[in-house]
Amino acid sequence: MKAEYIQKFERYEDVIREIEVCRKYGRDYTLEKGSVEKFINRLHPALMRLRVADVIAETPSAGTFRLVSEDGYLPPFQAGQYVSLSLEIGGIRTSRPYSISSPPNQTGYYDLTIRRVENGLVSNYLLGHVRQGDFLKCSGPAGNFYHNPLFHDQTMVCLAGGSGITPFMSMIQEIVDCGLDRNLILLYGNRTLEDTIFHHRLEAISKRFQNIQFYPILEVPPKGYAGHTGLITGQFIKNTVGEPAGKTFYICGPQGMYDFCVPEFKKIGVPGKKLRKEACASSESISDQPGWPEDVRPDDYFDVKVSSGGSFPVRAGEPLLTAMEKNGIVVPSQCRSGQCSLCRVKIISGKVFQPGGTPVRKSDSRFGYVHACVSYPLEDLEILI
Repeated sequence: MKAEYIQKFERYEDVIREIEVCRKYGRDYTLEKGSVEKFINRLHPALMRLRVADVIAETPSAGTFRLVSEDGYLPPFQAGQYVSLSLEIGGIRTSRPYSISSPPNQTGYYDLTIRRVENGLVSNYLLGHVRQGDFLKCSGPAGNFYHNPLFHDQTMVCLAGGSGITPFMSMIQEIVDCGLDRNLILLYGNRTLEDTIFHHRLEAISKRFQNIQFYPILEVPPKGYAGHTGLITGQFIKNTVGEPAGKTFYICGPQGMYDFCVPEFKKIGVPGKKLRKEACASSESISDQPGWPEDVRPDDYFDVKVSSGGSFPVRAGEPLLTAMEKNGIVVPSQCRSGQCSLCRVKIISGKVFQPGGTPVRKSDSRFGYVHACVSYPLEDLEILI
């Protein structure tokens, strides 16, 4: 702001006199200028460059990338948080969030356990091309999916599906490493036994520690399998963990798991305030979500005009953020699940579909802002970035 405008503010002269008094009689902080900002950036860096110290095979479709810092320092995090990897693949600059699977008491590295997604741009690139010694860029730790002893019960009931095990692995390892006075019951669903990430490790922990209980559930069990099979129903949860009173419930997995299990929680009387859901990407079959208009097919294409110039086509069944990245338009993003709001853009004209429960602020809705990562075009658009 120009000085001549600042001088017109009410009580400007009083502020100037106060500054002069402080300079004369107060302590001189000139030498410490910028130290607070440096400290904050050390704890919450916008971007880090980490080296891949090791790539550990977990299952035929999943692997763990062990990331270390060149200066030996990594920002602290809470078990259950994630970092967002930033990559450029085939000329497309994009990002993906991955939960840290190593415990927070392990300060030497972050483990990111990643499962291959069919036609997944980033997961296939990481598992197929990234090797020991390569460098990856990522955000600092973020997210709210963690246990807070001030608000959450001592007993945690955790439902995981597929790669949704990663935040729980961090929580479990912290509990046993640090001897925390906390109970954790894990119900872990997978299609097959060979797809079950950390299976042997979880079995070993649950045998050694009474406060960790592990229940794997398979959809397609091998011949002679004596464990639990089928789906994680409300009755199965109740039979396994007992009454919901005195327990906090957590769920992390694919969208289909949320669609099925969240209503099951309600059937057995789990209060909404006792259920914590990790953010997840929208279902690939977005047109199956409630509220999707019948006259729009996911393969329909629309034109998106950018108010600053240029336009590009976008498929109705593809998030606006993904289409922007494919066309060389990069906006900040972190969670890619409609939670962090970093990727918001303003809709000048046209309509988009956002899944139910997307937490758009009232002020954003009032002025036409949407979260691009979970916004799907229903007609031609004009947007402001």
